[in-house]
Amino acid sequence: MPDTKLKIGDREFDSRMIVGTGKYADLHVMARALEASGTQIVTVAVRRIDLSDKSSKSILHYIDPDRYMLLPNTAGCYTADDAVRTARLAREAGMSDMIKLEVIGDDLTLMPDPVETVKAAEQLIKEGFTVLPYISDDPVMALKLQDLGAATIMPIGAPIGSGQGIQNLSNIRIIIERAKVPVIVDAGVGTASDVAVAMELGCDGVLINTGIAQAKDPVGMATAMRLAVDAGRLAFLSGRIPKRLYAKASSPTEGLIGK
Repeated sequence: MPDTKLKIGDREFDSRMIVGTGKYADLHVMARALEASGTQIVTVAVRRIDLSDKSSKSILHYIDPDRYMLLPNTAGCYTADDAVRTARLAREAGMSDMIKLEVIGDDLTLMPDPVETVKAAEQLIKEGFTVLPYISDDPVMALKLQDLGAATIMPIGAPIGSGQGIQNLSNIRIIIERAKVPVIVDAGVGTASDVAVAMELGCDGVLINTGIAQAKDPVGMATAMRLAVDAGRLAFLSGRIPKRLYAKASSPTEGLIGK
């Protein structure tokens, strides 16, 4: 079935999965999982890597820039000022002007701080960044960031690393219905069925880290996630049948002899 590419800002991608680089047992496993996932966008926490390290021990050594687009993120930032500084550092280091914006408001839940996120997004957009903001599953917040000029909306499915899957289907549906930019579920995905649900809802993509990195077989799980993205997207495009309370015979009964 014909489909469009995932468009973020002025860039287009065939893959609809963004993959994170944290929490892997080792960098060799990470590299194999990235390949198995089929992703074209790899996100890296700027504050957790040494951008000056060009050795074979650096995480960047294992990410082929000809194959993957690096998406720096502001993980570990708790204020708008910190996030803006981190984004500027990434751009100055030559990583990208596309930034995944994370401003955390609480250590226990790792939920985003809505006030600081909006402040950071507004400043970064003014400075020419392509901003992909991590937010709670809040339709009002989604619209505010869209109106500011965010390139995507990235609502959580569930808390980061929880593996619970999408907990609030209704809010995600509302966000998708009203969004004019891509909606990419970020956080909480635990297995392939969670990915399929997100894509069947009409999400434009998913971002996955822990669900792959902490699986017993990260390479196998990365493959499963890739297939789930494809299956869920195709199911969404194909159009599911309406849900019914009662049965409806698969074989028509009209016109049967003796009926």
